[in-house]
Amino acid sequence: MSIETHQITVGNLSVAVVRKAIKNLHIGVYPPHGRVRVAAPLAVSDEAVGLAVISRLGWIRRQQRRFEVQPRQSQRAMVSGESHYFLGQRYLLRVHEQSGAGSVVVQGKVRLDLFVRPGISAEQREVVLQCWYRLQLRDLIPPLLEKWQQILSVEVAEWGIKRMRTKWGSCNRAARRVWLNLELAKKPVRCLEYIVVHELAHLRERHHNERFTGLLDTHLPQWRMCRDELNQLPLGYEEWC
Repeated sequence: MSIETHQITVGNLSVAVVRKAIKNLHIGVYPPHGRVRVAAPLAVSDEAVGLAVISRLGWIRRQQRRFEVQPRQSQRAMVSGESHYFLGQRYLLRVHEQSGAGSVVVQGKVRLDLFVRPGISAEQREVVLQCWYRLQLRDLIPPLLEKWQQILSVEVAEWGIKRMRTKWGSCNRAARRVWLNLELAKKPVRCLEYIVVHELAHLRERHHNERFTGLLDTHLPQWRMCRDELNQLPLGYEEWC
């Protein structure tokens, strides 16, 4: 696929323009600082892109202000006493050095015990925690997929988990493949369920249009509350470094 990328300036706004073989123009605003990116068809001129940005300027500014006030975690040092999140709950980390494979144990509603080999780095400790998060999602996601595929009358050929910097999930309609962001392990289950429903709904409707929101309104009436909750929860430092 042919892809062209460059920057333009619209007023005092820097805009990344990515041209590729698509039919429709899409404007996105991305954390942590409200970076603006436009995906445009190859034949669309910079002038047309600029006019599209101007027409959505109010929305762009609102998105940027939202990112400015959204709380963020500091960089994780992976030491005892540090705060970490799991399924929307804040836990204090306690690190235990011992021989054997790394592991994580939830202690009640207040503590995550991280067991690691002596002397390993913060990055290696984080890998142990991320692997544990992935395992938790692999247990949580299949029942949600089974439930919502039946409700929405769709079928996924493949699904997976990966770290994504700008999306909670993605859906490839042609391949019927769904990806979910590893960071969802830190969010409440209702938020994970909303993202599962959102991506499955794209198998019925590609665009975020009235038909798409109608599907969500019909089957998950509280979806806007879940979306807003996701937008208000702390962003992980590692997502944006």
